[in-house]
Amino acid sequence: MYKGEALGDQMREVLKKYHADYIEVRLEESEATHIQYRGRELENLSKSQSLGGNVRAQVRGGWGFVSFNNVNGMGDKIELAIRQANLVGKEISRLAPAEPVVDIVRVMTKKNAATVPVAEKKLLLDEYNEIIWSTPQIQTSSITYRDSSKKVIFANSEGSYIEQDKSDLALRITAIAKEGEEVQQAGLSVGSNGNFAQIEGLHQQVKETARLAVEMLSAPEVEGGEYTVVLDPVLAGVFAHEAFGHLSESDFVYENEQLREIMVLGRRFGGKHLNIVDGAAIPDLRGSYKYDDEGIPATKTYLIQEGVLVGRLHSRETAAKMKETPTSNARAIGYRYPPIVRMTNTLIEPGSVSFEEMMGEIKTGIYVKNWYGGTTSMEMFTFSAGEAYMIRHGRIAELLRPVVLTGNVFATLENIDAIGNDLGINQGGGCGKGGQYPLPVSNGSPHLRIRHCLVGG
Repeated sequence: MYKGEALGDQMREVLKKYHADYIEVRLEESEATHIQYRGRELENLSKSQSLGGNVRAQVRGGWGFVSFNNVNGMGDKIELAIRQANLVGKEISRLAPAEPVVDIVRVMTKKNAATVPVAEKKLLLDEYNEIIWSTPQIQTSSITYRDSSKKVIFANSEGSYIEQDKSDLALRITAIAKEGEEVQQAGLSVGSNGNFAQIEGLHQQVKETARLAVEMLSAPEVEGGEYTVVLDPVLAGVFAHEAFGHLSESDFVYENEQLREIMVLGRRFGGKHLNIVDGAAIPDLRGSYKYDDEGIPATKTYLIQEGVLVGRLHSRETAAKMKETPTSNARAIGYRYPPIVRMTNTLIEPGSVSFEEMMGEIKTGIYVKNWYGGTTSMEMFTFSAGEAYMIRHGRIAELLRPVVLTGNVFATLENIDAIGNDLGINQGGGCGKGGQYPLPVSNGSPHLRIRHCLVGG
């Protein structure tokens, strides 16, 4: 598909022929591998390739969008997108200004999954599945592996032309144990920016995941109530992403009057030790890239700085509407979708408290690790932890059955009274929004201590 500078000149000349407030073209060539196990059985093994693209046009504030699998006849597709935009446009078009960019980005990934034979991938997953099933009392299991490699061309009517490579990889392993009517599960999620080596050598972790599922069968349930809770970096990162990150996506803020009244820049949400950032400029993570899907150079954006709300995530359109600056957070999972405001790598920055100090001040509390999932509704959240342990007199004590954390995100941010001096990054899973799933993202955090957290079984 690539033709370098010649194709760039050709696309820029084509775009000059059409009249709209703004036009962009995206072409995408990709290949992907998907391997799925259900229990002992290999359920799906597939390798796919695709070539397609889209045109997005804006006229009087209205958008037209056309996606296609045949890259020929580009002019007709541009005209169709412009006609669509004319049908809905009734206002002034607003996009935050951006300097045109011309660049070619080639990403060199260590042991790129795209170069690893499918047979080698399957052999590794067979080994992991065998480890799970060698554990007594395992009832069933699942393994889901995906990798993808994309070459993307972006051009717009303002003169930008960008060629950019993108790679991604994600692995989720779940072991489910059963005894009588009691069923428990444990999971392991790993991901990378296409580096297959990141999922090799996990044999001991897989073994411990299966063992944990079995041990939870006989673990006691927690007595529901308010506790001092310590979150490990994985669950704390998920909290930052799900509970606060989505509230920082400016399309949510702009479209919701109640949220606009809450998410006021300059408002204090936590202590001076609390700093939350999002940015694709943080290198070598699943949410990292040089340019977003509107051609805006990657940034690192502080959302909360020293406890104060100082920023939010933007596309060019939302930045213009809210009179702020684009943050390179316009993203689409593929050419079939238009870009919308999405997170990239969302992190709580490290503090100064050691894990031992954090735990040592707790007489009775709960230590939670890993994640099953969760839901959010405006400022309210519910998260399921993958592991939970009692804390007694500053030490980790007995294993508990999985617990659920519930609360108001803003009250919870205020109740964070200690932030660890460590940092862990979670690259498993994917983010969903607006029908676009799974979008590659990362999240991370140090250990966090939260007072007055509501915990249930």
